[in-house]
Amino acid sequence: MLNKLFLIIIRFYQLFISPLLGSGKCKYYPSCSQYAIDCFKKYNFFKAFFKASWRILRCNPFSKGGYDPA
Repeated sequence: MLNKLFLIIIRFYQLFISPLLGSGKCKYYPSCSQYAIDCFKKYNFFKAFFKASWRILRCNPFSKGGYDPA
């Protein structure tokens, strides 16, 4: 139930907010929002939330980025 809610929220972000911020600038592949979607589809809510949050925290100017699958 919570996973589905977060999937809707993330998808809303991808469709309406991300384009305003300038898409295609993510240093990771897949993008952080796609990574979060993959996590919420694959894991239970708590593990998915932790993994997605940790990924977002790692996304900063000092990280190398690169390929990082869920």
